Amino acid sequence: MAKNHAAKNANGGTLGFEAELFKAADKLRGNMEPSDYKHVALGLIFLKYISDAFKAKHQALLAEDPAAAEDRDEYLADNIFWVPKEARWSHLQANAKQPTIGTLIDDAMRAIEKENESLKGVLPKDYARPALNKVMLGELIDLISGIALNEEGDKSKDVLGRVYEYFLGQFAGAEGKRGGEFYTPRSVVRVLVEMLEPYTGRVYDPCCGSGGMFVQSEKFVMEHGGRIGDIAIYGQESNYTTWRLAKMNLAVRGIDADIRWNNEGSFHKDELRDLKADFILANPPFNISDWGGERLREDVRWQFGVPPVGNANYAWLQHIYHHLAPNGTAGVVLANGSMSSNQSGEGEIRKAMLEADVVDCMVALPGQLFYSTQIPACLWFLARNKNPANSKKGGLRDRRGQVLFIDARNMGVMVDRTRRELTDEEIKKIADTYHAWRGEKDAGEYADVPGFCKSATLDEIRKHDHVLTPGRYVGAAAQEDDGEPFAEKMARLAAQWRQQRAEAVRLDAAIEANLRELGYGG
Repeated sequence: MAKNHAAKNANGGTLGFEAELFKAADKLRGNMEPSDYKHVALGLIFLKYISDAFKAKHQALLAEDPAAAEDRDEYLADNIFWVPKEARWSHLQANAKQPTIGTLIDDAMRAIEKENESLKGVLPKDYARPALNKVMLGELIDLISGIALNEEGDKSKDVLGRVYEYFLGQFAGAEGKRGGEFYTPRSVVRVLVEMLEPYTGRVYDPCCGSGGMFVQSEKFVMEHGGRIGDIAIYGQESNYTTWRLAKMNLAVRGIDADIRWNNEGSFHKDELRDLKADFILANPPFNISDWGGERLREDVRWQFGVPPVGNANYAWLQHIYHHLAPNGTAGVVLANGSMSSNQSGEGEIRKAMLEADVVDCMVALPGQLFYSTQIPACLWFLARNKNPANSKKGGLRDRRGQVLFIDARNMGVMVDRTRRELTDEEIKKIADTYHAWRGEKDAGEYADVPGFCKSATLDEIRKHDHVLTPGRYVGAAAQEDDGEPFAEKMARLAAQWRQQRAEAVRLDAAIEANLRELGYGG
């Protein structure tokens, strides 16, 4: 996340606002588990968001044509949810101090689901449960009421979207290992997005968690002058609770998306079987051993070899490659072991992928980036077509028979005791290196940088037995020349070494003499 500056104003143009707000919300949590409180807080932020969006549209329509203000199609056309009277934020705010507030929130959630097909089964509806402190609920409503209070329309939506995303990240941190199941750290997502540039077309994530890949992809499109509708978003998630978080996260961003849920997961019930995506961004769970591989020994997706039953890494890579369009590219976060493992035929699958020339780039990441694991991770970039002569994205160079290796292990800054983040400058450096290597317009000339990046040929990779660890290829960073001639430096260091050796002999003799004096002499 950006650095923590104090908020500029009550609605915050900087991150200090989100951080302060989270601190206040976390204080209200009391002794409630973060995993429970997450749904309470995020559900209310979502409710505030759709109520604000509805209210802004409602007021605009009233000014133009009062009859249109009650026509729900007018709202649907703008991708705005219809919010019935009893579910509007003003109604809840007015009753925040009533003991029945939990029931009122549940009723509001049900009313919204009833009126909006795409939200069926998505919203939390257990605010009335006896264990939930109703005074805390009222205070949380008061706190959230202040978000984007004086902002209008899109500005209000953006502030609430940022708050939702920030809260997701903070809850993931509080939940530790379990938090990583629904949240990929923002700096890792940004590396994928900045490298792949999902600008137009179909974007897919087969294990989409709470939808962070999509939010960042949309943000990228907007920042680069595109329209929010220029990309079509598809995803699948096997955890029902996480799927609900994703649906809310995307709705808070005003993002239309086809996100499917089933508890069998993408391997066993591929909901989007016929989808061929232009961009795939994914952070599958690392090294899953119980993915049910024994039931999938024969499958059209295993183009490069049958993945081992004891580890799903190469099942994910092949599932993702299978879903790429003819000119599609993918970025996948995996455990470092995937780059070198030879267990259970993984080395053979990796070799087949390399010989088929589907690996475009490998990035080694620094440790401590993730909430859920200390396992070091890497990024795999796959490409269906490394000869882009026929591709829509013309102007790229022919990269057949080459793989770019980037070693980013020494990057990142510690943001707290346990977690590291990549800085904006570092993310840009990694992405710019990839764009230059691909030969993109205005990306500058690519050059190998010892210790950081290397464009390797397939022959070089064969010499390393098809191992893809960037450190093997990029070599050591060049040492800065201090201007001292080599012969002089050697003479100086040799004299220094002799001096230190003589000093060590003198100290040994002194210690020996002291010991003898104390009666411990030999």
